[in-house]
Amino acid sequence: MKITLLNPPHTAIGSRIPREHLPPLGLLSVGGPLLDNGFSVSLIDAEFGPMTLYESVQGVRDVLPDVVMIGHSGSSSAHSTVVELCQAIKQSLVNIVIAYGGVHPTYHWDEVLRECPEIDIIVRGEGERTTLLLMQALARGHSLGTVDGLAYRSNGQILHTPPAQMILNLDDYRVGWELIDHKRYSYWGGKRAVVVQFSRGCPHPCTYCGQRGYWTQWRHRDPIKFAKELARLHREQGVELINFADELPTGSRKAWRTFLETLIAEDVPLLLVGSTRAGDIVRDKDILSLYKKAGFIRFLLGIESYDEKTLVFIKKAGSATKDQQAIQLLRAHDIISMATYVLGFKEEKDQDYWSSFKHLLRYDPDQVQLLYATPHRWTPFYSEVQERQVVQADMRRWDYKHQVLATRHSVWRVFLWFKVIEVLLQMRPKVLIRLLFHPDPEYRHAMRWYTQVGRRVWFHEVAEFIFNTRIMKNGPILRDFIGNSLANREYALTKNKRALKESSLRNGAAGD
Repeated sequence: MKITLLNPPHTAIGSRIPREHLPPLGLLSVGGPLLDNGFSVSLIDAEFGPMTLYESVQGVRDVLPDVVMIGHSGSSSAHSTVVELCQAIKQSLVNIVIAYGGVHPTYHWDEVLRECPEIDIIVRGEGERTTLLLMQALARGHSLGTVDGLAYRSNGQILHTPPAQMILNLDDYRVGWELIDHKRYSYWGGKRAVVVQFSRGCPHPCTYCGQRGYWTQWRHRDPIKFAKELARLHREQGVELINFADELPTGSRKAWRTFLETLIAEDVPLLLVGSTRAGDIVRDKDILSLYKKAGFIRFLLGIESYDEKTLVFIKKAGSATKDQQAIQLLRAHDIISMATYVLGFKEEKDQDYWSSFKHLLRYDPDQVQLLYATPHRWTPFYSEVQERQVVQADMRRWDYKHQVLATRHSVWRVFLWFKVIEVLLQMRPKVLIRLLFHPDPEYRHAMRWYTQVGRRVWFHEVAEFIFNTRIMKNGPILRDFIGNSLANREYALTKNKRALKESSLRNGAAGD
């Protein structure tokens, strides 16, 4: 049976402006097990170009697969594009089977199947095992009801099977790197790059996070095997930069230290970038030299807010003091800190924006990324804001870079605060001095690359807001616009006793 994995083009500005692309890790992770079990698998990455609907359909027609598997990392903001793709594919190839996976369809499976008849099957939650079992069932003509983690149609009815069990050993399934030409993928200013996952999930209860429940529970790969895989990618494919997709790769200090030490021993000149919590950086202050020696050049820290009441409201379990300390510790080890800061958790006043600006100045991060609070129906945060008014009807713009919920000020006023804070923070004399005169050449390159991309994105976002953004002046409340809360679906996978035991052991190891 022939299977084509299709990565749809994402409409977010950030994915268009850098003119560089990273491999679609989710689809490659699904592809590896399929290849290992004898299926014929190909990949169409429509992010290049990006490809038009016609070009994407033609790519599928050139292969003539039995099944097209579509997945994306853009969650809800890419869903409209997926629907258009599926309609175009089915119009051209009537008998093809279309399967759809990812965060958004995992939670909205019944709505997706009801509203888009071109989509035949939805894979809910982790894809490696479920997709393999699905394709085996299709190839053998078996009932889809025997495969956990699916939603599908049968005789005109929408059916779903029980949630799939989480994958306890992430090393049981490999990434299908052979599906891509590594020379096509770059990041960080032309460096050959890949996206990887050391761990999945996060144990922290942040109410706005759309990923935590999707993975259900924090787990990690074997740190030694993982480090050796990264070294192999450098030696065999010329990979220069590793981008971690983890929410919390540093969750276990013991496992993380083993990974760092193994990668150092491999002696490969890799650059590493990732995200983590400020608390883990503070926890690891005595081994941050290993972070640097292993190749880490930047960490994204989710600062989210300076206001302690807001941090309690969103259950961030952080503190302004710890956030600032983490930034200082990274700087002491020549590791760039990028602080993400979110506007819109509450209906801010002008004074709140001014206070945010002052606190970010005090934090003194190397790079700053401002975001808008964007509610997902399967998160607890959605229930807290479902009575707020919606100002953005185009779901393709629900990508954290466009305001979607009304505040006490006009959208224009909020946008002005947003863009002024961004430019003032990035043009600080301290930042410019680091950009121009920092002694580490890799540090300078990273700062200059980000500044160049950020400048293009900034002007593009301003132009788009002025000329292309339509705001609803008297929009509906959130619940009436997209529906009631789906918080009862937040946990996408099934736990079992073994998983709970392993989690307990790993959480104990986190303080080692």
